[in-house]
Amino acid sequence: MPHHFSPRFLLPTLLLGIALGSIAALLVGGAELVPRQVFSILGQAVVGRAGDDAASHIVLDIRTPRILLAIVIGAGMGLAGVASQTLFHNPLASPYVLGVSNGSAVGAVAAMLWATPWLGQTAVPAMSMAGGLLTSAIVFGMARRSDRFGHSLLLAGIALNALGSALTAAAIFLAGERLQTLVFWLMGGLWQAAWRDVALVLPVTAVAFVTLILLAPAMNVALVGRRSAGDLGVHVRRLQITLLLVVSITTSVAVAVSGVIGFVGLIVPHLLRLFVGADHRRLVPLSAAGGALLLLLSDTLARTVAAPAEVPVGIITALVGAPVFLWFLRRRSGHGAWL
Repeated sequence: MPHHFSPRFLLPTLLLGIALGSIAALLVGGAELVPRQVFSILGQAVVGRAGDDAASHIVLDIRTPRILLAIVIGAGMGLAGVASQTLFHNPLASPYVLGVSNGSAVGAVAAMLWATPWLGQTAVPAMSMAGGLLTSAIVFGMARRSDRFGHSLLLAGIALNALGSALTAAAIFLAGERLQTLVFWLMGGLWQAAWRDVALVLPVTAVAFVTLILLAPAMNVALVGRRSAGDLGVHVRRLQITLLLVVSITTSVAVAVSGVIGFVGLIVPHLLRLFVGADHRRLVPLSAAGGALLLLLSDTLARTVAAPAEVPVGIITALVGAPVFLWFLRRRSGHGAWL
């Protein structure tokens, strides 16, 4: 396998995969719909004549927003993975190292157990984002005066991850009749996808994408080390703070609407780096497309492999990601020796 090659064909291939995967996801599911019927419904919706029948509801209100949500969340996770790996100077880092995902999960669990009856449907995403951002603020506050910013972030993130896991476990213990719903949500899934979720996640992912594209040259320079990057005109601390914000906000919003879905932000950027190298001008768009494709295919598999039942998509991504991660570790150890 070549270590470097032109991404000229890789990005179009990923985008084509997303297009074909979206079409396949529209056509499969618990309800049997023929392709002609699906495409007719989409055509009518485009010209403003959407029907009110059950088939139109399935295509336009259930499958389409779920497909789009999988794409934008997957893209956001891929972008958060690139940002976290640059932030920690470690190609095996992930957005979850900072403790943001567990912080978001704590907020969402609290909303499900206690706040939903009073605040309605906005409680879970609002408190999930609040939990993630609060965790990020605490991590940053503990690390900001350290000379080894990335190392301090890592240690603080590990501590808050443990705290978040403990609080989540305590919430599960107190869940009572809501235990099944709570556990299923924590496994990650898009079964409740709606257009309002797409409207929430899409602008966040778009801003993250534009931000990282603009920062790509500085991210390349930062790879040479903090002192050298500073000598080359990069404001390293400002870059670190911006990357932290991208990771925190993107991850918090994703967890708010889909639960905890792991491995996408870890596997996709690292795998693509093996093909195209560490140039972030290439890696950022490829990671967004790769993350979108991986989550789209995983979610399609999650809702069809055991139909009419549904497997949490977090299980699918873990089943795919864990072996790949072990392969990465083995590859990094050199000459087939395990770490």
